[in-house]
Amino acid sequence: MTGKILVSTAYLPPVSYFSLINKTDEVLIEKEENYIKQTYRNRCYILSANGIQALSIPVLLGSFHKTALKDIRIDYSRRWQQVHLGALNASYKSSPYFEYYFDEIAGIISANHEFLLDLNAELMKFLVKALKIKTNIGYTTHFEPLNFYPSDFRYTLTPKKEFKMEYREYCQVFASDKGFVPGLSIADLLFNVGPDTQEYL
Repeated sequence: MTGKILVSTAYLPPVSYFSLINKTDEVLIEKEENYIKQTYRNRCYILSANGIQALSIPVLLGSFHKTALKDIRIDYSRRWQQVHLGALNASYKSSPYFEYYFDEIAGIISANHEFLLDLNAELMKFLVKALKIKTNIGYTTHFEPLNFYPSDFRYTLTPKKEFKMEYREYCQVFASDKGFVPGLSIADLLFNVGPDTQEYL
């Protein structure tokens, strides 16, 4: 795929998200839209000993029905950071590359960003560097209508429906019990595959 694609912001996005980014020339991340619940914008999926586990960041929506994504604040009245880091540790501490990446991811998650967009942006910056992705990544300055770009994945890359992508199997921590589970967070691939992650994408 060449040209430009449009995606939503995402928290430790799925493998498919980075596969798209790695195969295109330019990426725009949407920051001018209204926030949408139950999406990758504030959640990711990892593989635990008990199966697929969702990790969701609680947010403050205020009294308005529609809130601009860039104005979404993280809710620190709940101990979500400890829950997420504990889950990542429990799920991946035995993976081959856990020690290479966990501390930096943990540092970003623990940094108490006020806004969801800022947390996602810092994680994205780290992940792009770790994956050695060279794609030019920027942010929208105004809201683009649906399908303004031919390659608009803002609302099609969602946990609510399967994203059509050919997933090659790789070694996962709980593969002997669960079999290969596709479509998880990039963290699953990174902790298990490490420097070869970009080659997989």
